[in-house]
Amino acid sequence: MGAPGLSPLHAIPSTTGAAARFACAKLLAAGVPLAPLLSRAGLKAEQIDDPATRIEVRAQVQLFDIAAEQLKDDLFGFRMAKDFELRKIGLPYYICSSSNTLGDALSDAERYTRIVNDGVQLRIDLDREIAIAIDCVGAELGSSRHQMEFWLFALVRMCRQLTDTRLAPLLLKVRHRREVSPPEFRTFLGCDVAYASNADAIIFPKSISSLPIVSADCHLHELLVRYAEAALVDRAPAKPSVRSRIEKAIAPRLPHGKARIAPIAREIGMSRRTLARALAAEGLTFSALLDQYRADLAKAYLRHGDLTISQIAWLLGYREVSTFTHAFKRWTGETPRQLRARKPFS
Repeated sequence: MGAPGLSPLHAIPSTTGAAARFACAKLLAAGVPLAPLLSRAGLKAEQIDDPATRIEVRAQVQLFDIAAEQLKDDLFGFRMAKDFELRKIGLPYYICSSSNTLGDALSDAERYTRIVNDGVQLRIDLDREIAIAIDCVGAELGSSRHQMEFWLFALVRMCRQLTDTRLAPLLLKVRHRREVSPPEFRTFLGCDVAYASNADAIIFPKSISSLPIVSADCHLHELLVRYAEAALVDRAPAKPSVRSRIEKAIAPRLPHGKARIAPIAREIGMSRRTLARALAAEGLTFSALLDQYRADLAKAYLRHGDLTISQIAWLLGYREVSTFTHAFKRWTGETPRQLRARKPFS
C-alpha cells in the first residue's frame, strides 16, 4: 500500500543517540545501574554501547525523563545542554562551524540536522528577528520537556561558541509549563522564558545574522556539504514520486493532527488543485492516501512491539484510542490488539 521502496518504518523518527549516550554517562557517574532504566525506555545496552546504532527519538525522550527522575534533577535537560560536547552532534555541527556567518550556519543547521536526528526539525526565520523554532516528531507534544530544554539551550550555546560571543536571546519560548521559572535559566540566557507558548523557539535580534563564524573555512565547508548532501540522499528515496513527497510531509504532521491537504500542498510547492490532479493521475485522492499511509504505518508500529496502542493512536493523529481502533478495523478487518496477538504477522 505504501510507495514503492519506501517502508513505513522509515517514519519512526530516530537519532544517532549522542545525547542518549551522554545521559547514560551521567547516570553511570552517579552510580545508577543502567540496565533496568534502559529497559524502561525500550532500549538495550548494546544500542548504547555501539555509537553506530541509531536510537528511536521516543526512547531518547523517555530516557531523559527517567534520568531526571533517578537523579532528582528537574533541570536535567538544561544541565545536559551546558555540559554536552557540541562536536558530538557530528557532521551538521562541523558544517555550521565552517560557515561564513551565523545566518549561514543556521540555514545549514535547518537543512542538515535531520541527518543526525530526524525527530527534530529546525525552522529558521531570518526575515525579521531571528527565530529558531524546533518541532519534535515521535514524542507527544509537550511531553518531551527535558529533551526540548536540552535542544534549546544547546542551540544557544552553539550560537555563542560559533561566534565566540555571549549572545543573549530576546526571548525563549516553550510549549511546556513550569510553575516557577528557574533562576538558572535567566542567568544563562540573559532573557525571560515564556512558558505555555505556541512554539518552542529562540528569538534573537536580527543583527546576529551577520556575525562571523570564528572557524569559517570555505573549502572545508564545501567538502562537508558534499558529504551531507550524499547523506541526505541515503536517508531518502531517490527521485521521490508525488505520493512519496506527500507521505514524507504527512509523517511529522500526523501526531499533531495537522496532516491536511492545504498546508502539505504548500510545503511541497504545489497548489491544492495541482496536488489533487497529481494524485488523481496515480488513481488516488488525498484522503485515500492519508488512510492508506496511516494503515501501513499502524501495522509497522504494531510489529515494532514496544509501542502501546495509545502511543500508536497518538502517533497517527488520533486523540482517542477507540477512534483509532474503529479505523484500524475498517482497514484490516481486525482490531490492533488482535493483529498484535497474531504471530507471525501477515
